[in-house]
Amino acid sequence: MRVRFSRGVITIAAIVVVLAVAISVGLYTLLKKVPQPLAVPEAYCFVRTPTAALELDIEQAQIAATIAAVAARRRLPERAVVIAYATALQESKLKNLDYGDRDSVGVFQQRESQGWGRKKQLMDPVYATNRFFAALVKVKNYRKIPLAEAAQEVQRSAGGYAYAPHEEDAKILAAAFTGRVPRSVHCWYPPAKGQTAPPKARTAEARRQLARALGASEVTSTRRGWLIAAWSVAYAQKYGLSRVGFSGAVWKNDMKVEGWTAGDKSGDARVELS
Repeated sequence: MRVRFSRGVITIAAIVVVLAVAISVGLYTLLKKVPQPLAVPEAYCFVRTPTAALELDIEQAQIAATIAAVAARRRLPERAVVIAYATALQESKLKNLDYGDRDSVGVFQQRESQGWGRKKQLMDPVYATNRFFAALVKVKNYRKIPLAEAAQEVQRSAGGYAYAPHEEDAKILAAAFTGRVPRSVHCWYPPAKGQTAPPKARTAEARRQLARALGASEVTSTRRGWLIAAWSVAYAQKYGLSRVGFSGAVWKNDMKVEGWTAGDKSGDARVELS
């Protein structure tokens, strides 16, 4: 049976449809004119050298900075830093993990049962890195043998071959965080709404923690100065730093600026933090 609608019903339905379309178009146009709040991105870091670039999160940058500082304290060559980075990238993706295979923990997934130290110690990146380097320097010709071979001599992993693919990324990180390539580490983090400690206290704490890894926070060479600057940028969020200056260049926690810009003509005697 065919249902018939009167002309009046059809007219009313048509009017309703037209009004609905008009209201939708009006709302769409109005919303387009209203400024939409910009999403605030999460904290991030990147390393940029003349040959390549890598993206890191804040924790990865901090771990990388710590490894470079410990190596400098131990007066180790850049090759040792490269081996450490490749190992950490494979074992933990440069993260301080509190879990792993069996009782493996930390950046290098060291095991308490294998004599590396207590779990609490192994969860300290400074301690873990010192233990790694103490073992690495005992490897004969570690500077010259293939990276994977040197790393495997330390780690005794089930898959020692897995370290080799990380060598190129490790070289980029080493060039930046050891200070050999200046101005190569940049980080940004959302500014805190309120700081619980005054600026001088925060910068003093940052220098104390740097000295724990590096031995001292004094600048004794331009390369060391850039290592300290890179460490400071990586740890800027943790210690509430918004500016790092060294050798006529400055990093600022400014989302509109990527990288280092020209600063005052200060010398190479000190890395300025604020």
